[in-house]
Amino acid sequence: MIEQVALRDGTDAFVVPLERTDRATLAAEFDSLSPESQRRRFLAPVRHLSDAMLAHLVDDVDGINHIALVLCAETSPDVYDPVALARLVRYTDASEAADLAVTVKDAWQGRGVATALLSVLMRHRPAGVHRIVTEVLRDNPASLAMLRRLGRLSLRDDGSGVYSVVVELEPLSDEEATGEARPAATDAVAQAGRPAPPTAPPEEEARAPALVGDAEQRHALRTRDQVCPWFD
Repeated sequence: MIEQVALRDGTDAFVVPLERTDRATLAAEFDSLSPESQRRRFLAPVRHLSDAMLAHLVDDVDGINHIALVLCAETSPDVYDPVALARLVRYTDASEAADLAVTVKDAWQGRGVATALLSVLMRHRPAGVHRIVTEVLRDNPASLAMLRRLGRLSLRDDGSGVYSVVVELEPLSDEEATGEARPAATDAVAQAGRPAPPTAPPEEEARAPALVGDAEQRHALRTRDQVCPWFD
C-alpha cells in the first residue's frame, strides 16, 4: 500500500505502512525528542523506548486491528524522508472504538502533515470502528483541534490536567469505503523506496482509553497505549 498525498504548501508526500524492520529507527527517533515532546507524547516522562514498548509499537501492528502508517515527504527532488507516524488501535472490549495518535517531526509541524496522514489513516481504519476514545493533555489545544476535525467531539475534565475525549467519526463516503477515491502513487514515489518511519515530536497527541471497559481492561489498554506513538 502506497498512497500519494500533498501537504498544504503543495509538498509531495506518500503514505506507507510501518514495518517490523523499523524498530531501531523508531527507538533512535524517540531518543532524539526533547523531554517536553516526550512528556506530551506519553503524558509522563519517558526517556527511552524499552524492548517491551517497541514490541507493542512495531510487532503488534497487524494491519487489521492495529494500523500504523508513515508519511514520507519530498525533501529534495525525488528524495522522500519520513516525517510523521500515525496509528489506530481497536479496543478489545469495544470493537467499535479505537485509540489514535500521531507524531510529527518538529520541522514539519504546522504544514498539514497530520491532516494529510490522518486522511489516509481514517480510510484504512479497522472495519467497524466509528469512535475514537482517548486522552489529551489540557495544554495541547492543537490535538483537540485535530480531533474536532475528525467528527463530533465530547470531553470530560477530571481536574488532573488530562481530558478524556470521545470522537464520533464521520462515516466514510462510498468512494472512500471502496478505495476509489484513493490516489495512486506516482512512479517517482513508488521507486523512491520505503524509508524507515520516524518517532518525533507530536504536533498533536491523543492517547489512552478513559471511557471503555472495566478498570482492569482500561489499565491494560493504557499500558499498551503508553508505548504506541500516534497527530497537525
